[in-house]
Amino acid sequence: MFRISHFMRLLAHAEQHGAMAAARRIAPPGPVVIWNLIRRCNLTCKHCYALSADHDYAGELSSAEVHAAMDDLKAYRVPVLILSGGEPLLRADLFDIAARAKAMRFYVGLSSNGTLIDARTADRIAAAQFDYVGISLDGLAATHDKFRRLDGAFARSLAGVRLLVERGVKVGLRFTMTAFNAQDLPALLKLMRDERVAKFYFSHLNYAGRGNIHRAKDAQFSATRDALDLLFARAWAAALEEREEEYVTGNNDADAPYLLQWVRRRFPHWNGALREHLVAWGGNSSGVNVANIDNLGNVHPDTMWWHHTLGSVRQRPFSAIWADTSEPLMAGLKARPRPVQGRCAKCMHFDICAGNTRVRAQQVTGNPWAEDPGCYLSDAEIGVATGTKRIAVTPFAAVED
Repeated sequence: MFRISHFMRLLAHAEQHGAMAAARRIAPPGPVVIWNLIRRCNLTCKHCYALSADHDYAGELSSAEVHAAMDDLKAYRVPVLILSGGEPLLRADLFDIAARAKAMRFYVGLSSNGTLIDARTADRIAAAQFDYVGISLDGLAATHDKFRRLDGAFARSLAGVRLLVERGVKVGLRFTMTAFNAQDLPALLKLMRDERVAKFYFSHLNYAGRGNIHRAKDAQFSATRDALDLLFARAWAAALEEREEEYVTGNNDADAPYLLQWVRRRFPHWNGALREHLVAWGGNSSGVNVANIDNLGNVHPDTMWWHHTLGSVRQRPFSAIWADTSEPLMAGLKARPRPVQGRCAKCMHFDICAGNTRVRAQQVTGNPWAEDPGCYLSDAEIGVATGTKRIAVTPFAAVED
């Protein structure tokens, strides 16, 4: 995750005080774990990486198995659990799991589509003291309902957002951009502020699950850059106005060198200092500081790697699986520098983004170390000889329905 607001606040403070704090690389004690507790979902969204549907899935972890895994995660110093799905609110023991996680002093997040959050459920979420609840919106009503394949989904999700905000729960909107919803981004940012939502998470489309099926619909690079320009402008204004708003992005670590370009054009005197902070941030952390456990207990380098299993918590503790670099993919993800190829290997910003998102390279070429085809920076912007051959994404039929 790339925290735009964090870097904008650093920049605003430096502009006001004439100095930027020294950069420090702070390694978290353990990985953030995104836990898909249940695969069942009441929606069948077009870009779902879990390919969920509205029926029960056999073999999911029992409450006792979840608790045992939580004990190991705590001992391994995992700081954050994000409880996800499917739709996690469909899991009967969700609030018991959340209460145990809070008692164990995890930071506990909830990732929901929001359609099931009525007043009673909002009361339970507030009482559970989730540190954060992320609700996905794909645009305004017409766009969102089409993506979610349910008429009225937007109205129900927005009602859930409002109920949580009324109860003082920290809420974030999650938006995955494609060529078919990019036009709704400005309106969603306005909605965020109008509804007093604390956070906006902008996700680039990654090639996994239904997102892989629809990868030809990924927004063109120019639209991606326009979206980032808008997010940067919003985050910069919020930093100057000292607003308690957070703008973050995910699934494309080229956002960090793109921010550096933005700074170099406007505040060239802070270019070097900010670059040091971006290097300290370190770029893509799949397999290192971000982990995923699916509904069956299988461990993956992140949520987009469901087609690659590292092991099962039913057979080995998560801590043993995560530390095992005899697994070739994990050895490469944990290597510094990573053994990337193509444009990524030659990129002058490699120390910032760490080769970007490896799953896109693997899905397109079969090679997880090939250049990331989702990098939207030009050869000139990354210091590579003009005309370097780029990996092309195989086109798929672009049907909208």
